[in-house]
Amino acid sequence: MKFYLFIAFLFITAISFSQEFEWTGKVLDPDGNPLESATVYVEKPSDSTLVTYTISESTGNFKLSGRSKEKRLNLLVSYAGFKPFKRVVEVKEGTQDVGELKMELQDNQLGEVTVVASRPPLTLKKDTLEFNADSFKTRQNANLEELLEKLPGVEVNSDGEITVNGKPVSSIKVNGKEFFGDDPKIATKNLPKEIIEKIQVSNQKTRSEEFTGKAGDPDNKTINITIKEDKNKGYFARASVGGGSDGRYELSGIGNIFKDDMRLSILASSNNINSSGFSFDEVYGMMGGSGARSVFGGGGGGGITKAETAGLNYTNEWNDKYELNGDYFFGRNDTRQETAIQRENILPDQTFFTNSKSFSNLTNDNHRANARFEIEFDTLTKLSVSPRVTTNTGFSERGSSSERISKEGELANNSTTSESEDIVSNNFSNNVDFVKRFGKRGAYLQLEFRNSYDTRENDNYFYSESFDYRDGEEISKIQDQYIDEDSDTQNYSAGVSQRSVLSDDLFLDLSYNFSSNIDKNKRFVYEADDSGNYIVINDTLSSDFEVQSRQHTPNAGINYEGDVWRVDTNIGLLNTTLENNNFLSETSFSSTYNNLYVRARVRYEVERSKSISIDYSTNANVPSLRQLQPVVDLTNPNNIITGNPNLRPSYSHNIRGGYRNFDFSTRSGIFSYFNLSFTENSVVAKTITDTQDFSRTTTYTNVDGVMSAALGLFYNKQKKNENKEFRYRLSLNTNYNKNVGFSNGTKFNSENISVSPSVRLTYAIEDIVEINPEIGIDYNNSNYTLSTLNDQEFINQRAGLEVTTYWPKNVVFGNDISYNKFGNVSSEFDNTSILWNTSLGYQFWEDKANIKIKVYDVLDQVINTRRQIGDDYIQDTNSLVLTQYAMLSFTYNLKNFGGKSYGGRGGRRPPPPPR
Repeated sequence: MKFYLFIAFLFITAISFSQEFEWTGKVLDPDGNPLESATVYVEKPSDSTLVTYTISESTGNFKLSGRSKEKRLNLLVSYAGFKPFKRVVEVKEGTQDVGELKMELQDNQLGEVTVVASRPPLTLKKDTLEFNADSFKTRQNANLEELLEKLPGVEVNSDGEITVNGKPVSSIKVNGKEFFGDDPKIATKNLPKEIIEKIQVSNQKTRSEEFTGKAGDPDNKTINITIKEDKNKGYFARASVGGGSDGRYELSGIGNIFKDDMRLSILASSNNINSSGFSFDEVYGMMGGSGARSVFGGGGGGGITKAETAGLNYTNEWNDKYELNGDYFFGRNDTRQETAIQRENILPDQTFFTNSKSFSNLTNDNHRANARFEIEFDTLTKLSVSPRVTTNTGFSERGSSSERISKEGELANNSTTSESEDIVSNNFSNNVDFVKRFGKRGAYLQLEFRNSYDTRENDNYFYSESFDYRDGEEISKIQDQYIDEDSDTQNYSAGVSQRSVLSDDLFLDLSYNFSSNIDKNKRFVYEADDSGNYIVINDTLSSDFEVQSRQHTPNAGINYEGDVWRVDTNIGLLNTTLENNNFLSETSFSSTYNNLYVRARVRYEVERSKSISIDYSTNANVPSLRQLQPVVDLTNPNNIITGNPNLRPSYSHNIRGGYRNFDFSTRSGIFSYFNLSFTENSVVAKTITDTQDFSRTTTYTNVDGVMSAALGLFYNKQKKNENKEFRYRLSLNTNYNKNVGFSNGTKFNSENISVSPSVRLTYAIEDIVEINPEIGIDYNNSNYTLSTLNDQEFINQRAGLEVTTYWPKNVVFGNDISYNKFGNVSSEFDNTSILWNTSLGYQFWEDKANIKIKVYDVLDQVINTRRQIGDDYIQDTNSLVLTQYAMLSFTYNLKNFGGKSYGGRGGRRPPPPPR
């Protein structure tokens, strides 16, 4: 208590010695015209520390507000093509008009360029938002994720997912190249902030779009990290080792070597705490995926995994012509899961209950290798080849027991199953992309070829024993089988696209795409004879089935890509052919379906960082082989499944839209989105239930009338005054789903509405404390047209608190507390839990080493309880989770850039850049 009173005293004292200020003005070019999107910022004269910043409006006007103890501050303006502007302004309470700030053109003659100001904190370019990393102060030894959390408009949730101005970040690159493939979390958690020069945020683009200059996807963002020049030659590495109670342990290490265009990264880990092993967060690092910094995780994920991982990533570029990027991963997982289920099944004329328990243990070895080789024959021609290979070898043991009870409490059926299975799968895929540009105005020709080949072999020994109780009699049934199942999938696609320039920003796009997919499945079931030998084939349960689908998509569009308006329209034919072949019964048939292909988007940028967009698209999805295959599957004796070869492809209409507005002067943003989807010929399960033993037979059919809608609204605001920061984020997500289902063969409609508001706050005093409280609820309401299906209405509650202190010096104390209450769980399950994780770390040896004690689930209350409401059932599930443990760990960091080793606060640092 005394400690937090001390923090409050520091906060009040700091405010008393600071004064608020507000400056207004206008940025003009040499001719007196307003300059939009000029960066206007304020620094301390003593050490050039950033105080505040903003972006000028379309009128050139700007407003700067902040708090400082300084009597004078430097006012600076930066804009591409103009000399940096600098003025010393005396700080006064209230609003000050600094007048018109006229920029001068930059003289770029060699030898006459003089740097007169520091780098601006952010710069707005045509389609890129660029942040200067050094302008945003973080704690010592911070990683990229912590730096991103300091940037305006950037949000990082508890799962490490990133959004910028309300748009998700799909990939992170380092110096324009992928870092360990397409997993952004490896970069965010392992790149130290001190080596980062700039963070560039742009619309997501494919490699071809980057080369041709075609506009990217504004609904998804890519972050590119540029490394400081003096840090681009050297290495940094980190190794951790930890041991704890109940046999828990962790080992991990990662090393990175940079040398100009070459980068080599190596990582390895082993642990049994459900962790990837590569978190760089020295407070919560490697707490496990089932709760660490997952405030709304609901008590953790199911199962306990021992994971071993090793990886290698290599990137290089030669002569600005050849580029190679490749990585290899090895993963070995040993996962045990246990689940208990209570389920109420609702039929049109009665209800019954199912109680079941199951366990599984899966061991799996995975090898994954990726590569991408690019060659630029000249500035207008480029070829890219990207192969990928994945192999899996696994062994699984599974078992279950279940009972079915009537509404009156009478036992109708019970069964047990056990099985062991060997699994081998392989995948090879390759993408070939050739692009030829014509001139500089945006015309190009693109040829693409993609193929993939998947194989899977399953050898399954299956045993089940079930008992039905009818009219006082006990009827038993035993299955003792060996199931030999092989499947393979081949996919080929090819496309050609041509863009012609009609006028400035107006293009004619012509394209044709073809795809072919072949799914083959051979499943032979052998019954055990009296000697226990599996030599008697069961023709009824065996199958040899093939599904072929082909799609032709010719389309054309007129596309306008201006600075304010962007209009994309592509219209064509979606021709789908579906062919089924049953080789055992020697039957086959094929059908062809024609649909309208549409891709249309309109985006209007009201001004920088403020835009409205709406788009419409159609799509056809072919049913899966399991849904099509007309063979009986008895691996669950209480739910017999048979496919339907007469299924049609589903056809969907999708409408999306959004509005975003981020105000740099107030550090506040509002973002919204909506989605609408209508599906024709949706594939749904159709189940018939035996009213005596309650066993089920399931097949599939097409229905119309399925739709979904979603609406989201977010508001966030950041306020920073010197060494203090306050943020809050308000969000509201609403979802509506209308489904068509069957209850014992009777067709019905269901509607579900969910509303999820939440609030998250951040308060931080630099190098002292950071506090993150969060609270939210989930309201759910389900209604059914079938009178016997009970309408459902309930509320789930969740709350969390993260508190991290960095005082005294070199001591980091972290606490993560989450509260969950599920409002609709059966009384036989716990519906409330408090998960509290804590850690205490100490940095020493010039901040190169860290020793930490951490405790997962301090109160020993972690649970994994869920309620799931289906169309004709209500199900409560409780699963095995990682429980309380304590662990002591040691971490050591090595860094060497440009031939120099750097430590922490006490280590040597490179000289500051010239100003």
